[in-house]
Amino acid sequence: MNSEDRLAQIEARLTAIERFIRLTAPQPSSPAPAQTSAPASPAPRIEPVPPSAFSKPIIAGASRRPDTSIPVTNILGWAGASALVLASIYLVVLAVDAGWLTPVRQVLLAMLGGFALIGIGLMLRSRDMHYASLLPAAGIVILFMAMYGAHNYYHLIDTTFATSGIIAVCLVSLWLNRLFLSELYALFAVAGSYTAPVFLGDAGYSIADLIVYFACWSVVFSVFSIWVEKRNVYILAMYLALVIFDVKWHDTMPDAWLEALVFQTVHFLIFVAAASVFSARIAPMSQEVAIRHIPALVLFYFVQYHILNKYVPELAPWVAIASAAILLASYFVVSRVRAAELEGGRMLLSAYVALVLVHAGYIESVPAQWAPWVGLLLVPLIGVYAALRGDMKAPGMPLWGAVGLIFFANYLRLFTGHTLMSDANTVPAHDLLGLCYAAELYLAWYFLRKASALRDVGMIALYAGHLSIMVWAIQMFDSRLVVSLVWGALALGCLLLSLQRRDKMLGQSSLLIFAASVFKVFLYDIAMAAPLVRIASLLVLGVSLYLGGWLYKKVNSLEGE
Repeated sequence: MNSEDRLAQIEARLTAIERFIRLTAPQPSSPAPAQTSAPASPAPRIEPVPPSAFSKPIIAGASRRPDTSIPVTNILGWAGASALVLASIYLVVLAVDAGWLTPVRQVLLAMLGGFALIGIGLMLRSRDMHYASLLPAAGIVILFMAMYGAHNYYHLIDTTFATSGIIAVCLVSLWLNRLFLSELYALFAVAGSYTAPVFLGDAGYSIADLIVYFACWSVVFSVFSIWVEKRNVYILAMYLALVIFDVKWHDTMPDAWLEALVFQTVHFLIFVAAASVFSARIAPMSQEVAIRHIPALVLFYFVQYHILNKYVPELAPWVAIASAAILLASYFVVSRVRAAELEGGRMLLSAYVALVLVHAGYIESVPAQWAPWVGLLLVPLIGVYAALRGDMKAPGMPLWGAVGLIFFANYLRLFTGHTLMSDANTVPAHDLLGLCYAAELYLAWYFLRKASALRDVGMIALYAGHLSIMVWAIQMFDSRLVVSLVWGALALGCLLLSLQRRDKMLGQSSLLIFAASVFKVFLYDIAMAAPLVRIASLLVLGVSLYLGGWLYKKVNSLEGE
């Protein structure tokens, strides 16, 4: 067959495909314009092509469905591995009941079964690595059980030998993690290593041994976590180290407070370094990951503070502040290395600093008589820091929440004046406190009123400022008439200022003051007052309401910003 014949066959096939597509395509509603073309040269005879030849691939492609066999395979694989573990347990029970196996043979048989599962998994690794990894995982569990059983139930091995066996199984598990690329083995190793002191009993362990044992594993798992780029490894190690050591220390060695303090400090430094290196070298910490670190930091903080407060209380707040400074330094180092703001790291730092500020800084360290002034000064300090950073979110929402909580708690004290002027807790310059809180709230409203996201917060601050002035007037002046004058002047001042600044919301806020004035006069002032006082109170209220209504008409015509 020459080239001309081949070209003719190709042209014939293309013509047949074009004809089939033209026949199966939807016809247009209006006829297409006629096209003129040159007379075609005679073409070779075209063999008809059956439509099925073209429709089969289309149907096959359209009927394709996502493969859902992987989850089912995992379920079956885990079920099979679990069944093997249960079968080995029941086999041992049956053999013991029948008198076939001595304790030594039982342990050896269990270990042989564990190693057999690991070996079979290694042989099947080349065919399906993920599915084959389930068998060695079951083998690791059996090896851990064999070690614990040999020590706890049969007393065949002492604590030192059992600990060495657990360490060996953990190392094998870490090796399998790298071989099968499965994080599960590393988590098995973490769980097995830290729970060993619990399951192996108290004999042979001193507090120094536990500190060294836990510190070594914490360093190993931190390095391994960075090596395999899996945060879960050092996170699980962090929780198990803090919880299990605290349990062992309280149950067996409660007087060894200095050793416990050393353990807390060493592990705080280890895991802060691990989190910092991971964030700097591999991936920055997201907010979801930061949330997983917060409970561990809270646990560390309160355990350490409890120890210090019980034995060296004068050092407790300073050590807490030092731990926050270490966390702050690590955050700035990581942010400089990555040359970017770290949202997750900032939230974690803000949460811990907020905890230290509220508990160690405010509750434990600030005298009661100075607490209102401290609550007043914290807000502008954090605000100045945010302004210097050029971002109101720079301190972090947890820190803003902690400062707001302290401010609000002391703001509520303004409504109970006897606590501010009691003999035991005399607040310095308490006469100015209400005015200062009002001024700070008005400043907050002024700076937040332009921010659309914080506009509602600014309005709350504005109304809270009005209440602060009103309560201050009640506490400062014994005359009901003077209080009414102050309230009326405040309401009219808001209306005049709103007209000057063309701020409709500021003018509307005066309605709260007018409403409170009406209730005060009719329900309190004229109830048991002298006739002249009643007349004066009504005159002040009437003039205030009339002028307020006249000004409010102009305010109401303004367009709200």
